[in-house]
Amino acid sequence: MFLFDFAGKREKIKKLEESTGLPSFWDDAEKAQAAIRELKQLREDVDPIAEMEELLSDLEVTITLAEEEKDEALLAEAEEKLVVLAGKMEQLELALLFRGHYDGHSAIISIHPGAGGTESQDWASMLVRMYTRWAERRNYQVEIMDLLPGDEAGVKSATLLVKGKNAYGYLKAERGVHRLVRISPFDAARRRHTSFASLDVLPEVAEEDQEIVIAPDDLRIDTFRARGAGGQHVNTTDSAVRITHLPTGIVVQCQNERSQHANRDRAMKILRGRLADHYQRQQAEEIASLRGEQREIAWGSQIRSYVFQPYTLVKDHRTGVEVGNIEAVLDGDLDCLIESYLRQTAGRKGAM
Repeated sequence: MFLFDFAGKREKIKKLEESTGLPSFWDDAEKAQAAIRELKQLREDVDPIAEMEELLSDLEVTITLAEEEKDEALLAEAEEKLVVLAGKMEQLELALLFRGHYDGHSAIISIHPGAGGTESQDWASMLVRMYTRWAERRNYQVEIMDLLPGDEAGVKSATLLVKGKNAYGYLKAERGVHRLVRISPFDAARRRHTSFASLDVLPEVAEEDQEIVIAPDDLRIDTFRARGAGGQHVNTTDSAVRITHLPTGIVVQCQNERSQHANRDRAMKILRGRLADHYQRQQAEEIASLRGEQREIAWGSQIRSYVFQPYTLVKDHRTGVEVGNIEAVLDGDLDCLIESYLRQTAGRKGAM
């Protein structure tokens, strides 16, 4: 069972605030910065609940006055406050779903087209746009870490960093295979085509994170010439970097930047995320093995279909949620799909 220790967190905030006022607080700069980060996180956890308490208290007072004075205007005001309170409650309920170790982190998403050439590559580029627009709606920052353009249209691969609180908590719901059905704009005969693209999602893990330790001897680093668009410089220097983590066999590469050093930094960031994901999956598999459960291989499964022909519909195959406005979804309106899956997953965990 997940318990939120509100009183304990408030007490911790009080102690940290007292310690920040001590003359000796900055004697150990590293420790002081860690305390400030912890204080910030605690306030982010506690402030929404404190706001809810205040709203509820205000609502109770308004209802009492409305009943005593039989004031219709006050009763209408109470109804408006109740709607606000319900909305805040829904937001808080969703925030409490993010209790995974890396859920509060930024996210690294990688999109790869399936078989099908230009058609699938175009679908992959549509997904890049969809998740970029979704991130912008949430005021997240999006940074292109690596992108390999398609031969005629679309992309052969794309890796994006989505920066913001709970970005990984949200986007981990999108990991899997996405299916598109439409009349192909690349088919002169105007036939219907089915395309697939896969999405992988990793947490952004800081270099100073003590849980992900990468020994230099565990790495093999190769350089090569970047491919695709980018101008003469990209194609004539060995700026692209490929890193192999020897103990796990995980391979990452980056070629989007002109500088080998910048590509190496980005590749290491992706590697830390892949290692964090690898260890989490390994732990989950060990627990499932002890329970004797049969686990679905999520990476190879089709999680959602986006259909333009013979009807328009987006359907999530895990939750059964359907959305008729496919254009809105492709423009980044994904919240109902993501949140339904997160709530369903939380419900399954709670029943264990």
